[in-house]
Amino acid sequence: MSNLKNYLFTSESVSEGHPDKVSDRISDMVVDSYLSSDPFSRVACETLTTTNKVVLAGEIRGPEISKDEIIQKVRNCIKDIGYDQKGFTWRDATKIECHLHAQSADIAMGVDSSGNKDEGAGDQGIMFGYACNETDILMPAPIHYSHKILRLMAEDRKSGKLKNIEPDSKSQVTFEYVDGKPTRVKSLVISSQHAPDVDQAQVRDLLRPYMLKSIPKNFLEGFDENEFYVNPTGNFVIGGPDGDCGLTGRKIIVDTYGGAAPHGGGAFSGKDPTKVDRSAAYAARYIAKNVVASKIADKCLIQLSYAIGVSKPLSIYVDLFDNDLDKNKFVVEKIKENFDLSPRGIREMLNLNKPIYEKTAAYGHFGRSPEANGSFSWEKTDKIQFFFK
Repeated sequence: MSNLKNYLFTSESVSEGHPDKVSDRISDMVVDSYLSSDPFSRVACETLTTTNKVVLAGEIRGPEISKDEIIQKVRNCIKDIGYDQKGFTWRDATKIECHLHAQSADIAMGVDSSGNKDEGAGDQGIMFGYACNETDILMPAPIHYSHKILRLMAEDRKSGKLKNIEPDSKSQVTFEYVDGKPTRVKSLVISSQHAPDVDQAQVRDLLRPYMLKSIPKNFLEGFDENEFYVNPTGNFVIGGPDGDCGLTGRKIIVDTYGGAAPHGGGAFSGKDPTKVDRSAAYAARYIAKNVVASKIADKCLIQLSYAIGVSKPLSIYVDLFDNDLDKNKFVVEKIKENFDLSPRGIREMLNLNKPIYEKTAAYGHFGRSPEANGSFSWEKTDKIQFFFK
């Protein structure tokens, strides 16, 4: 895509009520629950959601938390999302099974620090970070506006302002790029679960304002309303985990850059920050965002690679998309000089051993605002001085 100048590019988002996102939320709630009691807990939690059933499984090393407490917190998640339907509810009709157990001693041995050995990566793998100047938050425009539509819908649904719309929704925005820059929205799709007593014309009228509120007017100039698709298959009454089984970690492109950048393949939700799938992807975004915020480049892609039990990244790759080899080398050297990309170094740099993960589970892990409690610390642009030439 980087060699093209004029093209169409599409990204999608899914709401917090999408079955996979319900699963992500529950898994990250488990991470936060353990980190709240012990910042050095180890958690790898997977969640399955289906018709009136939730199943948790995975490995834990940390404080004792009773199954009953975890199950009640699962119900709280479901209630907050807004599910109280015949096929999926926070009430007792939904059965919840908790199969969390102790972490493998072999994995713990590879990760733990001992003697003069620094803490190793929790797994092998590759992680990518990306930033571009298409939006003020340095995210690609298609994924940014796809998230925004659903986030505003969810806020109004929960406040009662948006009625007859249920929690499970998806959005998809296609931008036309001219000379490599987003210029206008070519098409837009919103699919949303709705109450049974509203027809599709009413659903369209309910959802159209969220397109207009989310996307700047200059991107909608000349927009053809025939390219605005709402529930294109028709009725969408049965949704959420009742309509489709949900699993943790199935929305990794939604969670990151909407396909505008490569992905290493590892999911984030349900993993404590010793897992480099999560923490190194956050670090790579942090560096890429600071590179672009410094205005040394319009966009930046970073790849990091790790081996289980080894503390330092095996490789650091940078692409600034401008064929300036000297500038590229300069950025790589500045990263090596100023960023400790060992698992421990990343956690300390971004202060990741905190219960800050549940809110990452919907509307993207990137392009969010850093918060006082440490949430989204990887979105800060406090290292731009390293990249001034």
